[in-house]
Amino acid sequence: MTKKERYAFVIDWFQKNMPDAETELHYTDPYELLVAVILSAQCTDKRVNLVTPALFKKFPTPERLAKAEFDDVEPLIRSVSFANNKTRHLIGMAKMVVEKFHSQVPDNMEDLVQLPGVGRKTANVIVSVVFHQPGMAVDTHVFRVSARIGLTTNAKTPLQTEQQLVANIPRELLAIAHHWLILHGRYVCVARRPKCEQCGLQSACKYYQQTPNP
Repeated sequence: MTKKERYAFVIDWFQKNMPDAETELHYTDPYELLVAVILSAQCTDKRVNLVTPALFKKFPTPERLAKAEFDDVEPLIRSVSFANNKTRHLIGMAKMVVEKFHSQVPDNMEDLVQLPGVGRKTANVIVSVVFHQPGMAVDTHVFRVSARIGLTTNAKTPLQTEQQLVANIPRELLAIAHHWLILHGRYVCVARRPKCEQCGLQSACKYYQQTPNP
């Protein structure tokens, strides 16, 4: 199977089997999604969704969060990973959104990555999910699944993975393809023991073809 054929098979399978894939983070506006994605770094969406209701109730806007002190925020997110750093990032992000971007979450990569706690992955999530622009956010699931299936070749970094996926997936499908790969990695192509017997991508998957009795 050529790479072009592999991409065609994978895209067709996901379109038929996961047509409505979307983020599992709970949010109601760009500010809430930005907060949730910052919190989700190296943490499960399930855990983030447990802490954000109280956080959003106390800090419903970037203006309110920008005025917060460390001790106002940290207790509310203490159960997520790296809570201290994320507390500082959230307050710093809110201050910059208010002061530099007039309280509006930026809609482009260049501005988003200036915000504390925001890298390419988080910025890609925001531009694709909220602003419906083509974007391929690469987290650990996307990185792993893309390599296993054979969608990427010798990609050593998230950026290299992003570049290969963007080059081969139709522009209009990039946003949903991000969710396809994340959800597939979260529930089927899991890190330690992928559930190959449950996977509909076996005939296109390099890992499955090359692993004895996977």
